[in-house]
Amino acid sequence: MSSRIPGFYKLSQEERLKIVKEFAKLSDEDIEAIKGKALSFEAANRMIENVIGTHEIPLGVATNFLINGRDYLIPMAIEEPSVVAAASNAARIARIKGGFHTSSSDPVMIGQIQITDLKTPYYAKMQIMEKKEEILRIANDQDPVLVKFGGGARDIEVRVFEKEKMIVVHLLVDVRDVMGANAVNTMAEAVAPFLEKITGGSAVLRIISNLAVYRIARSRAIFDAEALGGERVVNRILKAYTLAKVDPFRATTHNKGIMNGITAVVSATCNDTRAVEAGCHAYASRNGSYTVLTHYEKNEDGDLVGSIEIPTAVGVIGGATKHPIARVSLKILGVKTSKEFGEVLASVGLAQNLAALRALSDEGIQKGHMKLHARNIAAMAGAEGEMIDKVAEKMVEKGTIRVDVAKEILEELKK
Repeated sequence: MSSRIPGFYKLSQEERLKIVKEFAKLSDEDIEAIKGKALSFEAANRMIENVIGTHEIPLGVATNFLINGRDYLIPMAIEEPSVVAAASNAARIARIKGGFHTSSSDPVMIGQIQITDLKTPYYAKMQIMEKKEEILRIANDQDPVLVKFGGGARDIEVRVFEKEKMIVVHLLVDVRDVMGANAVNTMAEAVAPFLEKITGGSAVLRIISNLAVYRIARSRAIFDAEALGGERVVNRILKAYTLAKVDPFRATTHNKGIMNGITAVVSATCNDTRAVEAGCHAYASRNGSYTVLTHYEKNEDGDLVGSIEIPTAVGVIGGATKHPIARVSLKILGVKTSKEFGEVLASVGLAQNLAALRALSDEGIQKGHMKLHARNIAAMAGAEGEMIDKVAEKMVEKGTIRVDVAKEILEELKK
């Protein structure tokens, strides 16, 4: 099936679910989970401490995504209006010139072991590098299953902090299709006593780094100039991008727009949103100043060419991905490996960013955003059913989206 589904937003819940069920080959049980109350108190109580209930947020699907010639529906869990619609619209524009094209590195995470109280840290570095094979063997002995599936500790790095008289050993671990925190932390803790023995120092921190510089996903797309609104819009997008590239105040909001899409998908699959957010923002600062995660250019045809490169520490198995909604979300997404998942996330981030830049550079961000937000305000004012859309439409016509205005309109319509 194609993910190009015109008018999907106009359909009823049952009609939407029927399409998604057919697209992802979902079971009746999957559909019931999506409809809500999939997570029991007992299950929630096993996930975190001091549970008093569960917190639901909307789960939607972004349509139109064509990635490496394959159609995807993208599950997104988010409370902010316009995000899902914006991603779908940007993906529609990308389809015109072939959709998104991706690449990625192996899923290698970094485990950090901090060794302190060293009189000769550079000498200690050399001692550690001489024992590299033995260090890797100790690490891999901790997870034979991971090694069996082609993963495991691959290499080490040693960073010297001369002034502080310490070193930090980086254990580079291919974690395959899991996020990797448990495997990497276990290996780091197992290796630490051996490092102390080699160096005579004291091991303090032994933990994964969320700056996953070796676990990178990339995506690129050509956005048709005419579909964007013409040469004027393309040029204005490039000007807006230029500001974000040189100004951290703008870059922060620019990248927040990227994360709107990425975090929504990470959340829908119950991956670690905080790890991915921290990694992406740190990656944006890796050269000493905070800048953009995306890049835009104009090609010889006058079309907008966009690209993105981000660290993607996500998994398709393990952790909380057994959550009922996470399981169904991954089924809808249809990704088989963590590498593929990372490439989808990069494509979603690029689409989300393009949509935001287009709105900012053309009509302004509020027109489309507030049109969708108006429905929330109408509901807050007491509107129900079809009345929500009628009140929202009247507020948009007035150009004022406020609860008091919504209440006035609602009373008029009731009369």
